[in-house]
Amino acid sequence: MSFPALEQYLARLNGARDDPNHDEPRSDCRVWLDGDGRAQGRYFNTTLTSVFQPLRRIETGAGKGAIIGHEGFAHSYSASDNGLYLWKLLDHAASDDESIELDRLCRMLHSINFYRQEEAVAGDLYLSVHARLLAAVDSNHGMAFRRILNLLGLPHDRIVLQLPTITENQGWLLNYVLDNYRRNRFRLAVNADDVAQAATLLERVKPDVIKIDARGVTHDEQTTRLLENCATRGIRVIFKRLEKARDLEVLQQLARISAHPLHAQGFLWDLPQAALHAFADSAPLRQDGQQDDTSTETLDRN
Repeated sequence: MSFPALEQYLARLNGARDDPNHDEPRSDCRVWLDGDGRAQGRYFNTTLTSVFQPLRRIETGAGKGAIIGHEGFAHSYSASDNGLYLWKLLDHAASDDESIELDRLCRMLHSINFYRQEEAVAGDLYLSVHARLLAAVDSNHGMAFRRILNLLGLPHDRIVLQLPTITENQGWLLNYVLDNYRRNRFRLAVNADDVAQAATLLERVKPDVIKIDARGVTHDEQTTRLLENCATRGIRVIFKRLEKARDLEVLQQLARISAHPLHAQGFLWDLPQAALHAFADSAPLRQDGQQDDTSTETLDRN
């Protein structure tokens, strides 16, 4: 690990347990480490931790491409597996203040759990901004997160904040949030349900990254034009929710004609894991797109 301030903070967290051999923290602790060194946090009566899913370069041949980043997700803590994804916690937070509190806790946990691992020396960390938080924003929350990163000595320039899909009547809100995070020098990604929506967001938002739903993507003129536009502007394109081999075939066709590398993320390649070393590039490509005990709808609401 090359982040001394984070190492010092982790050492303090390790003392937050009454018994180093057990994961239960002192009752006054908000964040602590379990026996494996994973940071956990408490939100009401729920214990949270982090899992990550790689974003990979699309290669035109067989096998997985190189990892260019990871996305963090909040899961309930489990000593035996990766727990359950908890997107509903923010949906059902009782107040705006509580939704902000939970969002900050999750981002802090993801940052700690990502950068404490040796495999985080390269690549970006993608963190979602929940739609509930957008409506609650009434102050400089970008600065609040930037301050946490500075205290831990973590690189803000390697963190990409993902905005949820925004409706037409939320345009003013989107501009407010964009300005907030850009003034704090974060890179921004936007989510699109399809290529047409992506083209619109490209003009409205001018993001650093655009993420497009890979399900049912087609190799047509509209898609080709969008990719050319993104390449000209230096905007990274990531196709999310990659689950089927037939969708990968289309993406590989697009990668062959694209002037810049294309990227993808999904269960066809990787299931989310707490440990980054689980994503060995030599692992076999999943052919069935099966999702085991996790579904796309529960994992990725963006």
